[in-house]
Amino acid sequence: MPRPIDPKSYESPEGERPSVTPPIELERRPHDPYAAFRFGGFRLFTAGNLLSITGRLMLAVAVEWEIYARTHSATALGLVGLVIATPVVALSLPAGHLADRFSRKRIILVSQIFSALASIALAFVSWKHLAIPPIAPIRGANRALAGIARIFELHHPVFHFDDASIPLIYLLVLIGGVARTFSWTARSAFFPTLVSRDAFSNAVTWTNSVFQIGSVVGPAVSGLLVAYVGFPFVYLLDALCAFSFFLLVLPIRRTTQVRDRTEASTWKSLIAGVRFVFRRKVILATITLDLFAVLLGGATALMPIFADQILHRGPVALGWMRAAPAVGAFAMAMVVAHLPPMKQAGKTLLWCVTGFGIATILFGLSKAFWLSLGLLFFVGAFDSVSVIIRGSIVQLVTPDEMRGRVSSVNNIFIGTSNEFGALESGLTAALFGPVISVVAGGIGTILVVLAVTLRWPQTRKIGALDKNLR
Repeated sequence: MPRPIDPKSYESPEGERPSVTPPIELERRPHDPYAAFRFGGFRLFTAGNLLSITGRLMLAVAVEWEIYARTHSATALGLVGLVIATPVVALSLPAGHLADRFSRKRIILVSQIFSALASIALAFVSWKHLAIPPIAPIRGANRALAGIARIFELHHPVFHFDDASIPLIYLLVLIGGVARTFSWTARSAFFPTLVSRDAFSNAVTWTNSVFQIGSVVGPAVSGLLVAYVGFPFVYLLDALCAFSFFLLVLPIRRTTQVRDRTEASTWKSLIAGVRFVFRRKVILATITLDLFAVLLGGATALMPIFADQILHRGPVALGWMRAAPAVGAFAMAMVVAHLPPMKQAGKTLLWCVTGFGIATILFGLSKAFWLSLGLLFFVGAFDSVSVIIRGSIVQLVTPDEMRGRVSSVNNIFIGTSNEFGALESGLTAALFGPVISVVAGGIGTILVVLAVTLRWPQTRKIGALDKNLR
């Protein structure tokens, strides 16, 4: 059976052990929707995390629009997801191993420096794209990309890969993805150590809320800046956000980190996180549900096509379309933060993922801009509940000395679901069209809910998230 976390094994950022209150007193204590913000380290981390996420989402929207504007290829959009997902799959386990053996704060700081440098280089490539010499490796890369597109582009064969900046953009996105893989794994394991156990669920809720705020501001601002200023300025802003995160994390006092001191081989250490996840059915079920829901139901990668070909809008509308799910997710996160802890988290999770699939189907069928925005709002709202429940379960069940590796496994499955979902959506749209791609994905999401309910019936029995989970 999973080993529950002992509250006595945690220390607050000030070095004092959080008080352990008997369960009956915990039930009588008034719900504090801002409990996590009572800790100074969490406040600094959250501010930096907000800037980092905002910059990353600004960059994502700009890269998608720039790639699509220069290729007019759905396959090229799908390949952006593949490029981002590759380092997550290849490096998450080593990143988790390092996060459990070395200072997570230091890993975050170093990663932010490399992320900023990659964004600066991306700004330069975008600015000078017409002056880049079409040397042989670049021409060869463009021919390879065009060859891949020809395999899938059946319904819309008008595409071109003749801009020398395209392979370089993919390369720099890959480098930035490597830095973010190490950073994301370290920060996923870092922020729970900044609060006491009884504030864990609240911290997860606010961390998700911060992600959604960045997901609203980033795409909306990026669409405006792309339309009126240009791509390079957006990439430079992302570099500034990454450096700001560095400065905000720097003064956080070191917290007590329980490090893995076992003498097991590096390989055994790497797969320990995988074994832990697969032995904890409650974690495995929620991760599987979230993974396949986003993998099949994610329409984010196709939004440039929907904005351009179906809704007949430009980059500003694309920014609002990318922001709409985050608006819904943030609104739902605020509701969750101010309500008492869920009493039937399992059933809530299953119903919300079903709602996510239904909203995705309706979005694929919509041809009205404002209706599409409303449906994307509900897509984000339903997804937010899934993120909060899964995040709370993973953090509460996992002991601190395993958090880096378990976070890395979680990152492989969940962190890549959007990117592999983008690849799946892009290739499916290239073969059958964007509408069929999105509608089929929504139907697949609902089928996944049924499969998880049958395979792990205990998922429906998950109760309150403020209690020990086993």
